[in-house]
Amino acid sequence: MTKLQSCVLAVAFLAPVLPARAQTCSPNVRATTPDDRFSVNADSTVLDKRTGLMWKQCLEGLEGAGCSEGFPLYGYWKAALALADQSQFAGYKDWRLPNIKELQSLLEAQCFEPAINLTVFPGTPDDVWLWSSSPAVGQPPGTTWSVGFSDGLVMRRYQLDTATRLVRGGL
Repeated sequence: MTKLQSCVLAVAFLAPVLPARAQTCSPNVRATTPDDRFSVNADSTVLDKRTGLMWKQCLEGLEGAGCSEGFPLYGYWKAALALADQSQFAGYKDWRLPNIKELQSLLEAQCFEPAINLTVFPGTPDDVWLWSSSPAVGQPPGTTWSVGFSDGLVMRRYQLDTATRLVRGGL
């Protein structure tokens, strides 16, 4: 384990583990990320058939069936970039942080807390913020566009309480 990974892991355990709230979904809103848009693979990767992107099913720090083992890794943007660069998950070496539009493509408009398809991406905390690779121009270094999966809010962040979901392909 690298020194950087150790620092990120230490931060993961500082984050409080709160009981999950039940996801709320409205039957009156059309699903934007229906199950049939994705192929969930046996290696815990997910292919988005619409975008052609392959996602890591679990957030960094989570693993196992239903992404129920471990704790999400929360940390700074540069640590998230390094984790992506070092990842060899499922035998692939080209994992990266998604850009802001790719990350927004996972938002489920029908649901909140979290605003994501939990069948495809189980274990996603109801109030998680995720890093993108898109820096916020004109802001302090490390300030990056992030998506809050509680309700789909997009904003500039330079926060330690932001997690990582890796993607490959595209561009």
